[in-house]
Amino acid sequence: MKLAACLSVAVAIAAPASAAAAEQCRFIEARAEREACYQRQETARAARQKANEAHQAAQQKPYEPLTQEDAQLAKSMRGICRGC
Repeated sequence: MKLAACLSVAVAIAAPASAAAAEQCRFIEARAEREACYQRQETARAARQKANEAHQAAQQKPYEPLTQEDAQLAKSMRGICRGC
């Protein structure tokens, strides 16, 4: 839970920085330089996205010991409550 909170704070801090970088490219008048700026930003964004996906894939799934008990409870509740 703390990790998720830290990541959300980091994203909130990084979002304005990336938005400011996008604004800088927009004001470049030379087309070739502006396109190169956009290309650099796209490369950086793709690298960040790939790193984020790798990080999420590396995280372990939480252990849920109550899954079987939850299934049994749901099955027993179906017999008690029909359409309530």
